[in-house]
Amino acid sequence: MTEQARPARTARVLVVGGGIGGLATALAVARRGHRVLVLERAERFAEIGAGIQIAPNGIHALRRLGLGDRVCATAVHMDELRFMDGRTGKHVVSMPLTADYRRRFGSPYVVVHRAELHSLLLDTCRRTGTIELRGSSAVVGYEQDATGAAVVLEGGGRIAGDAVVGADGIHSALRHRLVGDGSPRVSGISVYRTVLPMDRVPEEFRGNHVTWWAGPGCHFVHYPIAGGTSLNLAASWDGGLTEAFAGVPAPREQVLTRLAGLAGQAPQRLLRLGEDWKTWMLVDRDPVDDWTDGRVTLLGDAAHPMLHYAAQGACQALEDAVVLGDLLDCPASSFPRRLRTYNGLRRERTAAIQLIARRSVSLWHPAGAEADDRNAMLASLSATELHDHVAWMHTPTPLPGGPKAQ
Repeated sequence: MTEQARPARTARVLVVGGGIGGLATALAVARRGHRVLVLERAERFAEIGAGIQIAPNGIHALRRLGLGDRVCATAVHMDELRFMDGRTGKHVVSMPLTADYRRRFGSPYVVVHRAELHSLLLDTCRRTGTIELRGSSAVVGYEQDATGAAVVLEGGGRIAGDAVVGADGIHSALRHRLVGDGSPRVSGISVYRTVLPMDRVPEEFRGNHVTWWAGPGCHFVHYPIAGGTSLNLAASWDGGLTEAFAGVPAPREQVLTRLAGLAGQAPQRLLRLGEDWKTWMLVDRDPVDDWTDGRVTLLGDAAHPMLHYAAQGACQALEDAVVLGDLLDCPASSFPRRLRTYNGLRRERTAAIQLIARRSVSLWHPAGAEADDRNAMLASLSATELHDHVAWMHTPTPLPGGPKAQ
């Protein structure tokens, strides 16, 4: 049924947050014939950060939005996920991502620059006549009754609609009102990030692979982005710091000192090439069963923020968006029931990934005999067994759950 054929079902959905999750939601909901207003705190719609890994489940969601082929055309297609012992520089195991993987999961595993993906979503929203984008609109709360919902703006303004979707990130103002679980959990792990032009990268570090160097209390990941013209560097240090911080400039010597556990010559050589490092404290939240209140719901990091170690944060936000869009193919009177269904469909799967992302630190950071045992375990796995291990996450169809959340 076309949009023009069903005006009686057209509703107004307010999306709070103009990041990847918010824009994907706007597209998914607009495709169901509704009008969407996206409210962004910043003056401009923009995205910070560098690389994003997108597994086949994320590509599938982008295809549902009509963007999968365009993302795949510009992204770097990974050939393998490579695990290295950063103490010795020795290769432990690789999970191939080529023919067998792509046949099994129906799509490649790709990496993109975060700004590239955001720009594609933003441009598509701008060309969609039923999506309005409004910056300088900080939302601090919401109100609702039996017939509609509204957001409350900083300064006291109010905008009404038929439903509100909070895609306003880990510090979500809507979550503060809806869930009320305080500040995010500080992990104690600092991540250092920078981007290196590929013409400065030694040949041994080039190639279409995501490489992890694991060391005692630290690890280092790198992979190509921006069509292969740059190398994304992300180094993690488990120093037990207790205060949250974000985007703080960090001197190279601090990075080298804190990643000294990577004693292998190769990772140290690449770390020394990095310039203009910035550092963030990694934060997340405990899973919750309920992130929906009547005509108001949360999505992406506002609903289920996770550490980046499962490389699924963006993929899960994209899955949220297409599931929510499918469910809102209905009149506004059915929104509360459909939002409750969305919450129920998504909570087990996202909670499992939140907790696996936390537990994966035990894979990256052991020392001594424990690290040797890890290496032996990983090296014993075949390509098929490695694919089996990630199948519940990477399978394109959003599943009702994964390993039972503990």
